[in-house]
Amino acid sequence: MRRRVIGLDSLDELAEPADVAPPAVAREPALRTEFEFELPRGYVDAEGSVHRTGRMRLATARDELRPQIDLRVKENPGYLSVLLLSMVITELGTVDEVNVGVVERMYATDIAFLQDFYRRINSEGHTRAGVTCPSCGSGFEVDLAGGRLGES
Repeated sequence: MRRRVIGLDSLDELAEPADVAPPAVAREPALRTEFEFELPRGYVDAEGSVHRTGRMRLATARDELRPQIDLRVKENPGYLSVLLLSMVITELGTVDEVNVGVVERMYATDIAFLQDFYRRINSEGHTRAGVTCPSCGSGFEVDLAGGRLGES
């Protein structure tokens, strides 16, 4: 078998032309781990400021396991959601730190909203909900993560 020796000039001829782009590599979309929300009523802080917008991150296994050993949860299983929400809410308006005390002082309407929001992003992976118009019976989707009904 004869070997062919290629000189540097020949290598340039073998290279792809400069105007040919390399084949596109299909990329999967990045995993979304934080979701924005807007509370129905809003958290009122000690100064009377109302905080309605925030962010919640996806829960980890540790987030779901840690409250199980907390004495407050053992004494009152309903406290589980308060503790869990305090760990996964990363922002709430201009509140410096979202902790158990902040979640405890939220209105029940907002807690119910956040519990549903938590369930949606952690089990379904999105913040859309199917709803039905009470007047005409038409079904449509709304995004729980933001905006008010009727806004685009």
